[in-house]
Amino acid sequence: MATSPKHLLAAGAFALAALGLCNAPAFAAPETNHPKAADVLKAKKAKSSKGKKAAAVATSAAGDNWAPAEEAEPDITDTKVTEYNCELNNKVTIYTNENDNGHIALRWKKRVHRLERVGTTTGAMRFENTNFRLIWIGIPSKGILLDSRLNRQLANECKTAEQAAPLVAVGTEEKKS
Repeated sequence: MATSPKHLLAAGAFALAALGLCNAPAFAAPETNHPKAADVLKAKKAKSSKGKKAAAVATSAAGDNWAPAEEAEPDITDTKVTEYNCELNNKVTIYTNENDNGHIALRWKKRVHRLERVGTTTGAMRFENTNFRLIWIGIPSKGILLDSRLNRQLANECKTAEQAAPLVAVGTEEKKS
C-alpha cells in the first residue's frame, strides 16, 4: 500500500498543529481592528452590562436596524376594490387590476403596498412584498395579513361582506305520500 507525499504532508501538518508546534496559534483572539467586529463586541458588552435597552442602542449603531427602502405607492386608478373587515377592527383594502393577475395593491394602515403573486401548491392566493415583508394569503373563507420580518399576524379573520354573511342552509321539503 503506497502513500502519496501529498497525504504524508497533510498528515504531518495536522499532527504538528495538534501538538501546537506550528507558528499559527490554534485559537486566535478576536480581531478588534475591524469596525464591524468592534461594534459587535460593544453590543455584546452593552447587552451583558446594561440590559435590553442598551443592546438595542448598540445594535442600531452597528447597522442592524432594519428599515424598508422607500418605494412609490402603486397606481390604484381603474382597479376593482375589495374591502375586508378583520379582527380587532382592522381593515384591509385590496385593489386588483383585470389586466395584471400577478400583482395586487393592498392598503394597510394608511399606506398602499404593491404585492407580487407567489405560486402555492394548495391553491390559496399568496402575495408578497419583500421590501416591507408583508404577506397576504387569501382563501375562499377569509384572508390573513402577515409580517414575515416579525413572524406574526397583522390582521386575521379578514372577510368581505359576502364572506361574513351567514350561510343559509337550503333545505328540501320531503313530500309525504
